[in-house]
Amino acid sequence: MTSTIAAKAKQLPPGIYCPVISLYKPTARQEIDLDASYKFFTHLIRGGVDGLVLAGTTAEAVLLSREERKELAQIARKAATDLGKNNFPVVAGISGQSTNESIRLAEDAASSGADFGLLLPPNYWVKAVTKDVILDFYRDVADASSIPIVIYSFPAMCNGVDMNSDVLSELAQHPNIVGVKLTCGNAGKVTRLTQEYDHSQFAVYAGSSDWLIPCLSGSGSGCVTGIANVFPKCVSKLYTLWTDGKIQEAQKLQGLIAQAEKACKEGISPTKFATAHFVGPAVGVEDEKAYWPRKPYKPVGAEKQAWVIEVMKHLVDVEKSLPDAV
Repeated sequence: MTSTIAAKAKQLPPGIYCPVISLYKPTARQEIDLDASYKFFTHLIRGGVDGLVLAGTTAEAVLLSREERKELAQIARKAATDLGKNNFPVVAGISGQSTNESIRLAEDAASSGADFGLLLPPNYWVKAVTKDVILDFYRDVADASSIPIVIYSFPAMCNGVDMNSDVLSELAQHPNIVGVKLTCGNAGKVTRLTQEYDHSQFAVYAGSSDWLIPCLSGSGSGCVTGIANVFPKCVSKLYTLWTDGKIQEAQKLQGLIAQAEKACKEGISPTKFATAHFVGPAVGVEDEKAYWPRKPYKPVGAEKQAWVIEVMKHLVDVEKSLPDAV
């Protein structure tokens, strides 16, 4: 660590974060099912994840209304509080195409009980997204936000906008920007940023668990991973094995998780199907339509369903063997 900036006043704790899928009522309009969401949030917290991420890519954020985002944050906070975890981290997606919209979403998130805001770069007019636009955007939102900001780097979802480590390093110096989620999969950004900053100054997270160990070995702080919707205990166990110094056990489990996460890489629909198939009965939300993506998007067909089950089934017994965290 070479930077001398002060530690951030409020830091995103290290560990495993689940970008939670959205669950809908089996109606024509697919309203958010808050009761099902509460049950699922509770299941994930008991499964050992270190935080919940709402209104992100996996949650189909662009298909959620402003009011739905607020309600989900409120329900997540209630689920954590009811389990006696009053300080459990709740991260809310606040990504908007304009600075004003993102500030408004940050205000909504804060008023609804979220602790941090997860923010993609602007990307609508991609040729106009210069370095200065990105820097001003994040700084303006961070200046106005009462909750700390976590940068979200996901070029595939942002018309190819890819923030390099130099841009991220400049943003890391803002007192209200506390970390980055790297769904770009660039491990080099991890080591470059952690060479400059320690966790208290600017935390670096992998955007999936299939490279959790590479991220941690580069002094990263954890990951935000969609497969935690399906196997929260497995991913949490992997993190614990590594931090406890059980390297060989961690490497073995990392390989198993990476094989299963292939299904999540195929998109939101396979992830939601996997959650319905492997988790639905345990959560008490068994209607398959609750896990369908929001229209106009379609659930996966029978052939893809069979493939998802095949590539994930080896983690079922591992997940069942692990105890609840709460």
